[in-house]
Amino acid sequence: MEEDTIRRLAGDIFHSKKTIALTGAGISVESGIPDFRSAGGLWSRYDPEEYAHIDGFKRDPEKIWNMLREIITVIEAAAPNPGHKALSQLEEMGYLSSVITQNVDGLHQAAGSKRVIEFHGTNRYLVCLRCNYRGETEAFDTQNEVPVCPNCGAVLKPDVVFFGEPIPLDAMQEAFEEARQADLVLVIGTSAVVFPASSIPSTARDHGAKVVEINLEETPLTGAISDYLIKGAAGEILPEVVARLQDLIGG
Repeated sequence: MEEDTIRRLAGDIFHSKKTIALTGAGISVESGIPDFRSAGGLWSRYDPEEYAHIDGFKRDPEKIWNMLREIITVIEAAAPNPGHKALSQLEEMGYLSSVITQNVDGLHQAAGSKRVIEFHGTNRYLVCLRCNYRGETEAFDTQNEVPVCPNCGAVLKPDVVFFGEPIPLDAMQEAFEEARQADLVLVIGTSAVVFPASSIPSTARDHGAKVVEINLEETPLTGAISDYLIKGAAGEILPEVVARLQDLIGG
């Protein structure tokens, strides 16, 4: 583990007036939720242009639910890992303003994070495209039947952003406002290539923020947008960062 760089990050967090985190699939892989884009991931078995596009859902929602069941089963079995818990701890200590996540698994909230901006929505709720009903996913038996709206009978859809759908306006506005105000952005478990979330680090950088990556490998941000990269798993690095920050506070 890169001890010197971890100490450097702890110092940067200590001196930052406003720190935010942008998280992606990588932080949840450690909780057993595979990256859909990775080899052997969901998109190697289901064509995303067919199964993850809103037009495909509108054409044949029952067919799309065959895939959605698989996703929900994996998410429901997952628990927050030390990376999620460390971010929650940073917020509780007053050193993290918000988590902007591209994930739809709810693990940041399960770990105790209070201010989570869900850029791509959440699997914890189902919505009706016909009458705008919204209800908790766990209230429906999604494993044995296709969930239908209790108000109008239409097939319900997870409250996540499908291809062809816009990012929720409130999430978009809040995320970019956080980016513009930040002194420090932690980019964790994401290659930051999916637009528009990918422009959050550069937006922060343009407004004077420092950008630090915690990723297993280099990304398009490395050497171009980010100030430095700590290579490794978030679940190992972030608890160490918190520990070093606590040393600084105590010292």
